[in-house]
Amino acid sequence: MSSLKPNPSSPASAVRRRAVVDALRRGAVPHSGLDLLATGLDRFEAALDAELDAVASGGAVFKAVRGEYGSGKTFFTRWLGERAKRLGFAVSEIQVSETETPLHKLETIYRRLTERLTTASFPPSALRPIVDAWFYALEEDALAAGATEGELAGEVETLLTARLAEVSRHAPSFATALRGYRAALSEGDEATAAAVLAWLGGQPHVAAAARRSAGVRGDLDHFGALGFLQGLLTVLRDSGHRGLFVVLDEVETLQRVRSDARDKALNALRQLIDEVHSGRFPGLYLVITGTPAFYDGQQGVQRLAPLAQRLATDFTTDPRFDNPRAVQLRLPGFTQDSLVHLGLTIRDLYAAGATAPDRVRALADDAYVADLARAVGGALGGKVGVAPRLYLKKLVGDVLDRVDQFDDFDPRQDYKLTVNGSELNDVERNAAADRSADDIELDL
Repeated sequence: MSSLKPNPSSPASAVRRRAVVDALRRGAVPHSGLDLLATGLDRFEAALDAELDAVASGGAVFKAVRGEYGSGKTFFTRWLGERAKRLGFAVSEIQVSETETPLHKLETIYRRLTERLTTASFPPSALRPIVDAWFYALEEDALAAGATEGELAGEVETLLTARLAEVSRHAPSFATALRGYRAALSEGDEATAAAVLAWLGGQPHVAAAARRSAGVRGDLDHFGALGFLQGLLTVLRDSGHRGLFVVLDEVETLQRVRSDARDKALNALRQLIDEVHSGRFPGLYLVITGTPAFYDGQQGVQRLAPLAQRLATDFTTDPRFDNPRAVQLRLPGFTQDSLVHLGLTIRDLYAAGATAPDRVRALADDAYVADLARAVGGALGGKVGVAPRLYLKKLVGDVLDRVDQFDDFDPRQDYKLTVNGSELNDVERNAAADRSADDIELDL
């Protein structure tokens, strides 16, 4: 079996560089170009690439990522998702929340998955181009097997039935909806085709007339969602994708929901893990993220003993010896040194596309970048682990942009670090609570 490896990163294009810098200026985690920022993740690469390789070959992987707020969980999963996408995976990132995406309602999870489905070629939602590519692949296979134009429709139906035979044992309406979608397209009924595809993507409240024309009834339920996920994986594989990379982000929000909903959600998570490990979902790489309190506390994983058993991982040794092949992976979070290193990486990335690169490197030199990192950490009560978002936002938007645009701007003379409560998220606000963060001067 040949090992899959992402193509070596070429020098950052102007578009990728701009996308990263723009996101950091807004205080957001970039959606692409994360390989340009990845520092300290090389120790995970070999094990994770091997897992992606196994999934692309028909296996399935479940991974739990743990880290405190600010440790880079979202960055890490998007970085890994980018690696997966370069290997030909489809990718979907889902934010778990009590109101919008409750984990105990797998039909909602599936709907969000299809809404946010993306590939290297198509932005969200990529469901329709994936399904269209699948039907095209079936036609090509039928023609390659000797089917004439007159026989093509029948041969495509035969292939559809064969490819989805296993899926139809659990969710026969998945194949039925695909037939209805194809029939509507062949009749030129775009409205019905779009409605049927929406139903296939788990959308509720699809017009009854469209559902009747496709031969399906009702809305997708909890158990049907697992069958539809199985069907989606089959469609992805047959349309040329190597697998599906799915992130369930911020699972720790389960700790704040009602106890009955929490218990249902934890059991749904246990069910998902078991289904992945049973081999039901070949081609699926499923990742969840959460805080240590979620994995170790009595309001989280430990509340359900079978789930705790499945996620149990030894973190008593030195973090240097953490096993990246284990079911749980620990992100150590930022130290002062790693925060400065990240700042220098951003400074150099910015300078590569700056109007005045020499001035950027001279005025935002290594010492200044380090001083700014210490100042932002100090503004957040010395809690460096929660500082990266705000630090990079200040570095790009308040310092580098001004150095690049104004010939006479000197950050050591003309810039005072000010942190207002309105620009902090909840975690940063709590970190800064012990001291006034209204007007903190950078003392250099």
